[in-house]
Amino acid sequence: MNLPEEDVIAPPDRGDDVVLVVEEDEAPAREGAEPELRSLRDDVEALIEDGKTYLQTELVYQKTRAAFVADGAKGAVVFGAVAVLLAFLALIGLVVGLIIALTPLLTAWGASALVVGLLIVAALIAAKVAAGRWNRLMHAIESDTRERP
Repeated sequence: MNLPEEDVIAPPDRGDDVVLVVEEDEAPAREGAEPELRSLRDDVEALIEDGKTYLQTELVYQKTRAAFVADGAKGAVVFGAVAVLLAFLALIGLVVGLIIALTPLLTAWGASALVVGLLIVAALIAAKVAAGRWNRLMHAIESDTRERP
C-alpha cells in the first residue's frame, strides 16, 4: 500500500516540541458531480473483516495470557510441593522428638503409644470435619441442580 508522502506522518522524536497537523485532502467539488456513495455491502464486508481481525487478535492475546498463567502456576506448584514436603518432615521430627522426650516418663512403648494415639485422635477429628464439609458441599450442589428447571 503506497501512500503519497503528504499522507504519511512520522512520529515525533522524543523532545520534539513540534505539533504535527494533519490536513485533510479536500477535493474540490465539481459542479454537477455526485458525491461517491459507499454501498452497504462494502460496509458489511469491512465490518466482517474487522470482526475477524479482532477475533484473531483476541485469540492470540488469550493464548499468551494462558501461557503466562501456566508458567507462573508451574512455579507455584513446585514451591508448594516443596513447602508441603518440608512441613511433613518437620512434623516427623516433632513426633520423634516428642517420643524421645516422653520416654523417660512413660517408657519407649508408652511414649510411642501416647503420641500415636494423639495423632490418630487428631486425624479422626480432621476426617470428621472434612466429611461434614464435603456433605454440606454435596447438599448445596444437589439442591442447586434440583431448583433449576
